[in-house]
Formats: sequence, C-alpha cells, structure tokens
Amino acid sequence: MRDRFWDRVPMERMTPEEWEALCDGCGKCCLNKLEDEDTGEVALTRVACRLLDDQTCRCGQYEIRKQLVPDCIQLTPGTMAEVAYFMPETCAYRLLHEGKPLAWWHPLISGDPGTVHEAGISMRGITVPEFEVPEEDWEDYIIEEPGT
Repeated sequence: MRDRFWDRVPMERMTPEEWEALCDGCGKCCLNKLEDEDTGEVALTRVACRLLDDQTCRCGQYEIRKQLVPDCIQLTPGTMAEVAYFMPETCAYRLLHEGKPLAWWHPLISGDPGTVHEAGISMRGITVPEFEVPEEDWEDYIIEEPGT
C-alpha cells in the first residue's frame, strides 16, 4: 500500500487493498440501526447482524455476506454519498468522505489493530445477535455510539 494513502489518494483512486484497509474493525457498521422516517436521525442498537463475530468485530462470512444478507451495504466510493449518513460517526470511510482525519486509534495511524478495542471504540463483547431479539424490540437496545 502507498504511504499514508488515506491522506493523499482520493477514495475512488484507492486500490482494493487500500480500500479494505480503511476498515478499523470496530464492528459498528454491522449493528442494526433504526432510522426515524420524519427526521432522518439514525439510532445505533446493540443488535448485531447474524454474521458479526462479537469478539473480532469482523464479519464471519465477509466474502459471501451479500449472498447471506442481501441487505448488507457494500461500501464503494460510488455509494458513499448515499450511505455515509448511515455509517458510524467514527467510521474511516465516513470521515474521509466528509474530509475529516482518521482518529489516533485507527490501525492505519496507530499501526496496531488492537487500538480500536483498547480505545473503547469497538463493539467487542457488547452485542446481541439479531436472531435473539425480535425486530419490534430493537428500540430497547438503542445505544450511544462508542467513541463519539
């Protein structure tokens, strides 16, 4: 990967490897969210996609996730304009899309994939699988986004 590519390379010019490296491994994007139809406000819940590994905060079936969860959002430079508002506030994809810098705990900055967990940003150990919570009860699991 190019040196500090996230500071110098527009998202649409990143290599696939660079694009994937933007993911900080927090697991927040895999949480089910509730959107208020009137205000557009998005609330984060602790209810995780059935594919999220609660300990690694990574998708357990990343390569075939769209086949298993058709509603899974596949981030690309072309989709960022329409989905950035829905992404976690600490998400590197969202931050770069909005012209903001990456946080100190991001693995690309710290050099350590563990800092996202150490900083209390990740969802490690605090999620509940979506198959255990009926959708009508998700609002009981609304949380403030860690790290914001």
